[in-house]
Amino acid sequence: MTKQKNARFTVEDIMNIKAILMAAACAAGVVSARPALAEDTDSFVLERIKERGVINIGYRESSIPFSYIGADNKPVGYTIDLCMLIVEDIKKVIDVPDLKVGFIPVTGQTRIPLMANGTLDMECGSTTNNLTRSQQVDYLAVTFITGTKLAVRRDSGVHEIEDMSGMPIAVAQGTTNERAVKRASDVAALDIRIVNVKDLSQGWLALETGRVDAFAGDSVMLYGLRSKSKNPEDFEVVGRFLSYDPYGIMVPRNDSTFRLIGNKTLATLMRSGDLQALYTHWFEPGPADINMPLSDTLQTAFEIQALPE
Repeated sequence: MTKQKNARFTVEDIMNIKAILMAAACAAGVVSARPALAEDTDSFVLERIKERGVINIGYRESSIPFSYIGADNKPVGYTIDLCMLIVEDIKKVIDVPDLKVGFIPVTGQTRIPLMANGTLDMECGSTTNNLTRSQQVDYLAVTFITGTKLAVRRDSGVHEIEDMSGMPIAVAQGTTNERAVKRASDVAALDIRIVNVKDLSQGWLALETGRVDAFAGDSVMLYGLRSKSKNPEDFEVVGRFLSYDPYGIMVPRNDSTFRLIGNKTLATLMRSGDLQALYTHWFEPGPADINMPLSDTLQTAFEIQALPE
């Protein structure tokens, strides 16, 4: 066998080879018409957003003050504001200044499936970041920290979950609150009767109408629902925290480029103090009448996540 020495390709040869390969690929139907992005990236989320000219955002209808329907019948809230700031940075990356926003209502049961199947690009509600969910979705930086507590009637005599042996408690199905109540009931053999509801508003209605003796949810949500109820003075939020719930904006799994854009936006807000100011707007007391000053724990979380450029 003879060896070919000093084999070299000219620029013209290489261009011809590329043309031949591209033509063959097109003929085989393997070249997709992907939109060109403003920067070199392999983000499948950015590509589909640019292709359809719309970013789809999931929102909650009654997660006060994070994500809920405002007076003008449009989604508003702390997390909605954060997501809209991220959208502004996404517009720059994909070079689509007139990018439209599609708002899609979600519940505790539908938010993860809708993210996993590609319907949603971001979920801007009140979702806890935990390791189990991270098998299906990803999260941006922690933007709030809360935990499960109980909302009860002020005259109920209930102070802790141990006072509810054999009693009915409403929980939104598919939430970390549901797991927290079941765990507490099993540990103390309380035989609590779980009443599943679709969402927060249904849970509060069950409490107001006497269908249940308590509604278990993230403490901040319960304060928000109480503030909007007909007779707030009739209800109180009681008990120790039954769970640790750090909130994060949910995004599709396995797209580090897209996730980085969101985390850059949030880190910039944390470094500048703008995120703290936004928190003050919504929580002290804020449009939802929730007087909840920024906790030392959340302030520390902001400082830790304020990563440098």
